[in-house]
Amino acid sequence: MFVSSGKELIEVCEKENLTIWEYTLREEVEKSGLDREKVIEKMRQNLNVMISSSTYAQENSVKSVSGLIGGDAVKLKEFAESGKTLTGQFMVKAMARAISSSEVNAAMGKIVACPTAGSCGILPAAILSAGEKLDKSEDELVKALFTAAGVGVIIARNATMAGAEGGCQAECGSAAAMASAAVVEMMGGTVEQSLDAAAIVIKNILGLVCDPVAGLVEVPCAKRNIAGTVSALTTADMVMCGVKSKIPFDEVVWAMYKVGRQLPPELRETALGGIAITPTGLRLKKEIFK
Repeated sequence: MFVSSGKELIEVCEKENLTIWEYTLREEVEKSGLDREKVIEKMRQNLNVMISSSTYAQENSVKSVSGLIGGDAVKLKEFAESGKTLTGQFMVKAMARAISSSEVNAAMGKIVACPTAGSCGILPAAILSAGEKLDKSEDELVKALFTAAGVGVIIARNATMAGAEGGCQAECGSAAAMASAAVVEMMGGTVEQSLDAAAIVIKNILGLVCDPVAGLVEVPCAKRNIAGTVSALTTADMVMCGVKSKIPFDEVVWAMYKVGRQLPPELRETALGGIAITPTGLRLKKEIFK
């Protein structure tokens, strides 16, 4: 059975000299009853969908069904190539990948909900951008997805990944934590460092509400995918230089769950609070559903 805490994950991996991806793959093989190659191939299929969704809206001006979002991935791609960015081509390309997946999702295209549809741009953007920068192979990217999945399993077991239950901290927060942990392992970090990264990311997004305009996973969701991607990548660098999380990963996940339960229903995906009920938010809702 998969470990139920980050502490256990560190202990098992250290004892058996495993990385997170190796442990996760082993457990999935055992649980599913599939052979190792079939499990890897299933994850490779996820990777291919991620590559497609994080690329498509950069090359095609995609519009959501509601018309609320679309075209921003193209703008970011062009800006990344302009040489005029403040944060550099690497970061802006990652941002473009993140919002591309969100735009594809809102246009009813095919995405991987990782861990949710509303946060589907974060993990692909972080993994693919880091992989490109670090010159990783496709096989290594697949391994990174297993790392992310392993961290996600622990979060899901001890908290929630649903915006309706825990706010956007549970969706984009979990996605960014999974992504940052995976990037740290891609960079050669330890299991403990990966969980430090996940903990720091969640702390930085703790309390984020889920307030979709018109009840649609578009505004502010798409741009929060960009923020989650940037947080995942910058936190990976932070941890790899030796910065640690003062609060352990397991305690941070516990805190996220508690905070999520304390959020009023209006701030948990009901579109009854936050920016969803601003004058502009309400006007947009009326225009969409007229």
